[in-house]
Amino acid sequence: MKQLKLIVAATSLLIFSGCDTLNHAAQQVITQGTGSINPSATEIALGLKQALETGTSYSAERLSAQNGFLGNAAIKILFPPEAQKAERTLRSLGLNSLCDNVITSLNRAAEDAAKEAKPIFISAIKQMTINDASNILLSGQTDAATQYFKRVTTSQLSERFRPVVQNSLGKVGATKYWGDAVTRYNQIPLTTDIDPDLSAYVTQMAINGLFREIAQEELKIRQNISARNTTLLQRVFGYADRYKGQ
Repeated sequence: MKQLKLIVAATSLLIFSGCDTLNHAAQQVITQGTGSINPSATEIALGLKQALETGTSYSAERLSAQNGFLGNAAIKILFPPEAQKAERTLRSLGLNSLCDNVITSLNRAAEDAAKEAKPIFISAIKQMTINDASNILLSGQTDAATQYFKRVTTSQLSERFRPVVQNSLGKVGATKYWGDAVTRYNQIPLTTDIDPDLSAYVTQMAINGLFREIAQEELKIRQNISARNTTLLQRVFGYADRYKGQ
Protein backbone atom coordinates (compact mmCIF):
# COMPACT_ATOMS: atom_id res chain seq x y z
CA MET A 1 0.00 0.00 0.00
CA LYS A 2 2.86 2.34 0.85
CA GLN A 3 4.45 1.68 -2.55
CA LEU A 4 1.10 2.30 -4.25
CA LYS A 5 0.74 5.65 -2.50
CA LEU A 6 4.28 6.55 -3.53
CA ILE A 7 3.58 5.80 -7.20
CA VAL A 8 0.30 7.74 -7.13
CA ALA A 9 1.98 10.73 -5.51
CA ALA A 10 4.89 10.66 -7.93
CA THR A 11 2.52 10.29 -10.87
CA SER A 12 0.70 13.42 -9.74
CA LEU A 13 4.00 15.25 -9.64
CA LEU A 14 4.78 14.04 -13.16
CA ILE A 15 1.43 15.18 -14.55
CA PHE A 16 1.28 18.59 -12.93
CA SER A 17 4.95 19.56 -12.86
CA GLY A 18 6.70 21.44 -15.65
CA CYS A 19 10.08 20.33 -16.94
CA ASP A 20 11.86 22.80 -14.66
CA THR A 21 10.58 20.86 -11.61
CA LEU A 22 11.47 17.40 -12.95
CA ASN A 23 14.71 17.25 -10.99
CA HIS A 24 12.92 18.00 -7.71
CA ALA A 25 10.19 15.45 -8.40
CA ALA A 26 12.75 12.87 -9.46
CA GLN A 27 14.78 13.32 -6.29
CA GLN A 28 11.68 12.71 -4.16
CA VAL A 29 10.96 9.46 -5.99
CA ILE A 30 14.57 8.25 -5.79
CA THR A 31 14.89 9.04 -2.08
CA GLN A 32 11.77 7.03 -1.26
CA GLY A 33 12.18 4.26 -3.83
CA THR A 34 15.82 3.19 -3.72
CA GLY A 35 14.99 0.04 -1.83
CA SER A 36 13.84 -1.57 -5.05
CA ILE A 37 16.32 -3.21 -7.44
CA ASN A 38 14.48 -1.99 -10.51
CA PRO A 39 13.02 1.51 -10.99
CA SER A 40 9.28 1.99 -10.83
CA ALA A 41 7.28 3.04 -13.88
CA THR A 42 7.21 6.54 -12.41
CA GLU A 43 10.99 6.62 -12.04
CA ILE A 44 11.37 5.44 -15.63
CA ALA A 45 9.12 8.25 -16.86
CA LEU A 46 10.90 10.88 -14.78
CA GLY A 47 14.33 9.63 -15.80
CA LEU A 48 13.56 9.50 -19.48
CA LYS A 49 11.98 12.96 -19.40
CA GLN A 50 15.02 14.31 -17.59
CA ALA A 51 17.31 12.86 -20.26
CA LEU A 52 15.16 14.12 -23.12
CA GLU A 53 14.83 17.61 -21.70
CA THR A 54 18.61 17.84 -21.46
CA GLY A 55 19.26 16.30 -24.88
CA THR A 56 16.71 18.29 -26.86
CA SER A 57 17.58 21.57 -25.18
CA TYR A 58 21.28 21.05 -25.82
CA SER A 59 20.66 20.14 -29.46
CA ALA A 60 18.42 23.13 -30.12
CA GLU A 61 20.79 25.55 -28.41
CA ARG A 62 23.84 24.19 -30.22
CA LEU A 63 22.22 24.36 -33.65
CA SER A 64 20.78 27.83 -33.09
CA ALA A 65 24.25 29.23 -32.34
CA GLN A 66 26.28 30.83 -35.12
CA ASN A 67 27.70 28.07 -37.35
CA GLY A 68 25.47 25.50 -35.64
CA PHE A 69 24.52 24.27 -39.12
CA LEU A 70 27.20 25.87 -41.26
CA GLY A 71 30.03 24.47 -39.12
CA ASN A 72 28.62 20.94 -38.88
CA ALA A 73 29.51 18.95 -41.99
CA ALA A 74 26.90 16.27 -41.20
CA ILE A 75 23.95 18.69 -41.38
CA LYS A 76 25.32 21.66 -43.32
CA ILE A 77 22.71 22.77 -45.86
CA LEU A 78 23.94 22.77 -49.45
CA PHE A 79 22.24 23.75 -52.70
CA PRO A 80 18.90 21.99 -53.22
CA PRO A 81 19.41 18.69 -55.11
CA GLU A 82 17.71 20.00 -58.23
CA ALA A 83 20.09 22.99 -58.24
CA GLN A 84 23.39 21.22 -57.62
CA LYS A 85 24.10 20.97 -61.33
CA ALA A 86 23.61 24.72 -61.48
CA GLU A 87 26.07 25.16 -58.61
CA ARG A 88 28.72 23.11 -60.43
CA THR A 89 28.19 25.15 -63.57
CA LEU A 90 28.42 28.47 -61.73
CA ARG A 91 31.59 27.42 -59.93
CA SER A 92 33.12 26.35 -63.23
CA LEU A 93 32.53 29.91 -64.40
CA GLY A 94 34.44 31.33 -61.43
CA LEU A 95 31.37 32.26 -59.36
CA ASN A 96 32.54 30.49 -56.20
CA SER A 97 31.86 33.48 -53.98
CA LEU A 98 28.25 33.73 -55.13
CA CYS A 99 27.69 30.02 -54.45
CA ASP A 100 29.36 30.25 -51.05
CA ASN A 101 27.14 33.20 -50.12
CA VAL A 102 24.05 31.18 -51.02
CA ILE A 103 25.15 28.27 -48.82
CA THR A 104 26.08 30.50 -45.88
CA SER A 105 22.74 32.31 -45.99
CA LEU A 106 20.73 29.07 -46.15
CA ASN A 107 22.47 27.81 -43.04
CA ARG A 108 22.00 31.10 -41.20
CA ALA A 109 18.27 30.79 -41.83
CA ALA A 110 18.26 27.26 -40.38
CA GLU A 111 20.17 28.49 -37.32
CA ASP A 112 17.53 31.17 -36.78
CA ALA A 113 14.75 28.61 -37.08
CA ALA A 114 16.36 26.23 -34.56
CA LYS A 115 15.73 28.82 -31.83
CA GLU A 116 12.04 27.95 -32.08
CA ALA A 117 12.50 24.25 -31.35
CA LYS A 118 13.08 24.11 -27.59
CA PRO A 119 9.55 25.01 -26.38
CA ILE A 120 8.02 22.53 -28.85
CA PHE A 121 10.12 19.69 -27.49
CA ILE A 122 9.49 20.66 -23.87
CA SER A 123 5.74 20.64 -24.55
CA ALA A 124 6.02 17.16 -26.10
CA ILE A 125 8.00 15.92 -23.09
CA LYS A 126 5.37 17.22 -20.67
CA GLN A 127 2.65 15.35 -22.57
CA MET A 128 4.55 12.05 -22.66
CA THR A 129 2.76 9.35 -20.67
CA ILE A 130 4.32 6.82 -18.32
CA ASN A 131 3.54 4.12 -20.87
CA ASP A 132 5.20 6.15 -23.66
CA ALA A 133 8.33 6.53 -21.53
CA SER A 134 8.55 2.85 -20.68
CA ASN A 135 8.10 1.82 -24.31
CA ILE A 136 10.78 4.27 -25.45
CA LEU A 137 13.28 3.23 -22.80
CA LEU A 138 12.89 -0.52 -23.31
CA SER A 139 12.11 -0.67 -27.04
CA GLY A 140 15.56 -1.87 -28.06
CA GLN A 141 15.85 0.95 -30.63
CA THR A 142 18.70 3.34 -29.97
CA ASP A 143 16.67 6.17 -31.54
CA ALA A 144 13.25 5.34 -30.08
CA ALA A 145 12.88 8.74 -28.40
CA THR A 146 13.94 10.53 -31.58
CA GLN A 147 11.33 8.61 -33.56
CA TYR A 148 8.73 9.55 -30.95
CA PHE A 149 9.61 13.22 -31.36
CA LYS A 150 9.39 12.91 -35.12
CA ARG A 151 5.85 11.59 -34.82
CA VAL A 152 4.58 14.17 -32.37
CA THR A 153 6.52 17.35 -33.24
CA THR A 154 7.33 17.40 -36.97
CA SER A 155 4.17 19.22 -38.03
CA GLN A 156 4.58 21.79 -35.24
CA LEU A 157 8.24 22.31 -36.07
CA SER A 158 7.42 22.83 -39.73
CA GLU A 159 4.67 25.31 -38.90
CA ARG A 160 6.91 27.24 -36.50
CA PHE A 161 10.07 27.07 -38.63
CA ARG A 162 8.61 28.08 -42.01
CA PRO A 163 7.84 31.78 -41.27
CA VAL A 164 11.14 32.18 -39.41
CA VAL A 165 13.03 30.73 -42.37
CA GLN A 166 11.15 32.96 -44.81
CA ASN A 167 11.96 36.06 -42.78
CA SER A 168 15.56 35.02 -42.22
CA LEU A 169 16.21 34.26 -45.89
CA GLY A 170 15.53 37.90 -46.62
CA LYS A 171 17.38 39.18 -43.57
CA VAL A 172 20.62 37.28 -44.23
CA GLY A 173 20.60 37.97 -47.97
CA ALA A 174 19.70 34.49 -49.15
CA THR A 175 16.91 35.76 -51.36
CA LYS A 176 19.25 38.16 -53.12
CA TYR A 177 22.14 35.70 -53.43
CA TRP A 178 19.83 32.96 -54.65
CA GLY A 179 18.15 35.32 -57.11
CA ASP A 180 21.55 36.33 -58.47
CA ALA A 181 22.66 32.69 -58.79
CA VAL A 182 19.45 31.62 -60.53
CA THR A 183 19.55 34.60 -62.88
CA ARG A 184 23.15 33.91 -63.90
CA TYR A 185 22.49 30.21 -64.41
CA ASN A 186 19.28 30.73 -66.37
CA GLN A 187 21.17 33.04 -68.73
CA ILE A 188 23.50 30.20 -69.76
CA PRO A 189 22.44 28.75 -73.13
CA LEU A 190 20.94 25.24 -73.22
CA THR A 191 20.25 25.06 -69.49
CA THR A 192 16.92 24.27 -67.86
CA ASP A 193 15.56 27.05 -65.68
CA ILE A 194 15.55 26.36 -61.94
CA ASP A 195 13.58 27.99 -59.15
CA PRO A 196 13.06 25.60 -56.19
CA ASP A 197 11.08 26.65 -53.11
CA LEU A 198 13.90 27.75 -50.81
CA SER A 199 11.71 28.22 -47.73
CA ALA A 200 10.32 24.69 -47.89
CA TYR A 201 13.75 23.25 -48.58
CA VAL A 202 15.54 25.03 -45.72
CA THR A 203 12.68 24.30 -43.32
CA GLN A 204 12.86 20.56 -44.04
CA MET A 205 16.65 20.47 -43.88
CA ALA A 206 16.62 22.35 -40.57
CA ILE A 207 14.20 19.81 -39.10
CA ASN A 208 16.24 16.91 -40.46
CA GLY A 209 19.40 18.34 -38.92
CA LEU A 210 17.72 18.88 -35.58
CA PHE A 211 16.50 15.30 -35.38
CA ARG A 212 19.92 14.01 -36.35
CA GLU A 213 21.48 15.88 -33.44
CA ILE A 214 18.81 14.64 -31.03
CA ALA A 215 19.46 11.08 -32.19
CA GLN A 216 23.16 11.56 -31.41
CA GLU A 217 22.33 12.80 -27.91
CA GLU A 218 19.98 9.87 -27.35
CA LEU A 219 22.62 7.39 -28.48
CA LYS A 220 25.16 8.99 -26.17
CA ILE A 221 23.10 8.52 -23.01
CA ARG A 222 22.08 4.99 -23.99
CA GLN A 223 25.61 3.83 -24.67
CA ASN A 224 27.87 6.08 -22.60
CA ILE A 225 27.60 5.51 -18.86
CA SER A 226 29.52 8.72 -18.11
CA ALA A 227 26.73 10.73 -19.80
CA ARG A 228 24.30 9.62 -17.06
CA ASN A 229 25.17 12.43 -14.69
CA THR A 230 22.36 12.11 -12.13
CA THR A 231 21.36 9.31 -9.76
CA LEU A 232 18.03 8.92 -11.54
CA LEU A 233 19.61 8.60 -14.98
CA GLN A 234 22.07 6.02 -13.68
CA ARG A 235 19.26 4.03 -12.10
CA VAL A 236 16.87 4.18 -15.07
CA PHE A 237 19.35 3.62 -17.89
CA GLY A 238 21.21 1.01 -15.85
CA TYR A 239 17.93 -0.86 -15.67
CA ALA A 240 17.54 -0.48 -19.46
CA ASP A 241 21.03 -2.00 -19.88
CA ARG A 242 20.07 -4.97 -17.75
CA TYR A 243 16.78 -5.37 -19.57
CA LYS A 244 18.58 -5.35 -22.92
CA GLY A 245 20.94 -8.05 -21.71
CA GLN A 246 18.17 -10.45 -20.75
